[in-house]
Amino acid sequence: MTVAGTNNASTVVRRRRRAVVIDKKKALVMGLYLIFLMLPIYWLLNMSLKSNAEIVGDLTLLPQDFTLENYTTILTDPSWYMGYVNSIIYVTINMMISLAVALPAAYAFSRYNFMGDKHLFFWLLTNRMAPPAVFALPFFQLYSSVGLFDTHLAVALAHTLFNVPLAVWILEGFMRGVPKEIDETAYLDGYSFSRFFTRIFMPLIAPGIGVTAFFCFMFSWVELLLSRTLTGSDARPIAAIMTRTSGAAGVDWGVLAAAGMLTIVPGALVIYFVRNYIAKGFALGRV
Repeated sequence: MTVAGTNNASTVVRRRRRAVVIDKKKALVMGLYLIFLMLPIYWLLNMSLKSNAEIVGDLTLLPQDFTLENYTTILTDPSWYMGYVNSIIYVTINMMISLAVALPAAYAFSRYNFMGDKHLFFWLLTNRMAPPAVFALPFFQLYSSVGLFDTHLAVALAHTLFNVPLAVWILEGFMRGVPKEIDETAYLDGYSFSRFFTRIFMPLIAPGIGVTAFFCFMFSWVELLLSRTLTGSDARPIAAIMTRTSGAAGVDWGVLAAAGMLTIVPGALVIYFVRNYIAKGFALGRV
């Protein structure tokens, strides 16, 4: 073998070794990052399987007195499990309303130019920038006056103020990526607008709809201030119910931890079922 060939072989070996070292470092960093992310969830699960006495006692990495009593309390007490039902109801209503309003609005912004379109688009986004506390009192007075207080619709409508601008912004980016020639071809083929929009256009932007639904769900599910202000007892969500675990005997840490674990489940299910759309959406859209 020549000297040049030996040098080339040595260079290839060094590069391979360097690549192996880099891969190991990446794996180590990713492993530490995953541990950092999962530690709070593990600790919440750990607390939910303990009694209050063990939680406030010595630090233990695993439950010494394993119990499911905390979950039994939540799943058998209507004052607890109805909080999940109420949250799911108004979150679903909010997602449906937000998508129904945002889809035609985003189509108009992506396909037409009209006077003040950029200013209107910016104004929509400013609503999303405002904190919910700004609108808590006006919403409370308005809904109390028209009889919507303590209803699922009240919370769903209040959340549309923040979700619709975000939905329009996300969907407009996806729609702008669809060529206008598709619209014109559909019209020439005799499609009505409603038929074209539902059968051709919406399937093309399905990843964008999945991403939008995910963000609408995420905000509406975790929002506390408006949902607590606009509900009393009939439509109170789980996030508001979790704040009542403090009593004369102190904080019921075990039940609170179990409620927190069950609160994670719906979000995890939503992510699982729309995971493909979310992946495509983050890759193709403006998110």
